[in-house]
Amino acid sequence: MSLLKRHRDFRLLWIGETVSRFGSATSSVALPLIAISMLEATTFQVGLLTAAAWAPWLLIGLPAGAWVDRVRRRPVMLGASAASAALFIAVPIAAVVGLLTIHLLLIAAILGGAAAVVFQTAYTAYLPTLIDPADHAEGNAKLHGSASAAQIAGLGCGGLLVQLAGPANALVVDATTFVVALGCLAAIHHREQHAGTEQLADLWTGIKQGVVYVANDVWLRTLTIFGAVSNLALMGYQAIVVVYLVRDVGLSAGSVGGLVAAATSGGIIGAFAGRRLSTRFGTARALLLCELGLPTLALLIPLSSVSPWLYLVGGFGVSLGVVGGNVVKATFQQSYCPPDLLGRLAATSSFVNYGTIPLGALLGGTLGQTLGLAPALWITTAGVPLAGLVLLCSPMRRRRDLPTQRGNVVPAVTVDSNRERMA
Repeated sequence: MSLLKRHRDFRLLWIGETVSRFGSATSSVALPLIAISMLEATTFQVGLLTAAAWAPWLLIGLPAGAWVDRVRRRPVMLGASAASAALFIAVPIAAVVGLLTIHLLLIAAILGGAAAVVFQTAYTAYLPTLIDPADHAEGNAKLHGSASAAQIAGLGCGGLLVQLAGPANALVVDATTFVVALGCLAAIHHREQHAGTEQLADLWTGIKQGVVYVANDVWLRTLTIFGAVSNLALMGYQAIVVVYLVRDVGLSAGSVGGLVAAATSGGIIGAFAGRRLSTRFGTARALLLCELGLPTLALLIPLSSVSPWLYLVGGFGVSLGVVGGNVVKATFQQSYCPPDLLGRLAATSSFVNYGTIPLGALLGGTLGQTLGLAPALWITTAGVPLAGLVLLCSPMRRRRDLPTQRGNVVPAVTVDSNRERMA
């Protein structure tokens, strides 16, 4: 029986997360358009706005992970959702009373980013405690698939809402989705056990444990470094691509939203393809295909001025590969890492992975300001497939599958002329 049909609490978490992702996708289109159309922001300021939303991973990512492993995760998620709803309703109110400035928008972005850090860290550690280990692969596929679908709908609606209601008013949708997510989380019956006294070591010790755990493990270390390099390139082009499509290609806000939504639809296929590719070819090979093969299509994105269809093909391939790879990685980490370390693992890897996102946004904005948008896109999109070389240079290239427990030795695969066999 499907996990959605037999697990009420998972359904509530799934609904809340999906609705929240829809709102976040809406605001990801609305925020840069607010800066461009209402505040006449420069390309660098648009990149700075994106960087501000992700900078909290560098500021509070590590202590958030150590803290989350010492408290119940659901109340933390409730508090973060409430804070996000309040922040995003404040922006249209400020616009109505004439107080909205680029500085206020940056403050809202960085505080909203801080709430997202706390929520995402708690959410990553909470999910494996809610469902059985045998359901992790199905749960991850459903969550990533619905998140991609919600993102597509949110991106498309974001552009239309900006045109119909104005950029600032589009953020009301995001605030409303956080309220819905809050209600879903509050209705979950599952109650976590309170952290025992043995878990109440000082915060610095917890941070150090997470860092050492990731640094000393070749698999976690490789995935973390890859995520950092990949996100640097991904955010480098994503921070300026909306500006490029509006100013250089000449598309309307509604067209940009629809085009970005269509490109992101690759994530829906990727969410379910990742699981199937893992079964068919092995988890290590599936990850290489998703993170090294498909992202080469990113090189079509700078050619959008020739035809917007090229952006669609390039963005579709990147979305398919990234989401498919995320499903494989999430399932691997949940089976490989002890439950009491999941929060610290999530925080340590996210500190490194997401910590490069503001740097990538600043890089994209700076390159776009100094070299022009098209050259900046060529540089940043080239980095997307090149990031996959981190995986290719690791032990992963010789494996069929990633290990399922720490310390497992995964046998290499040799290939003869007739068939594959385990060495």
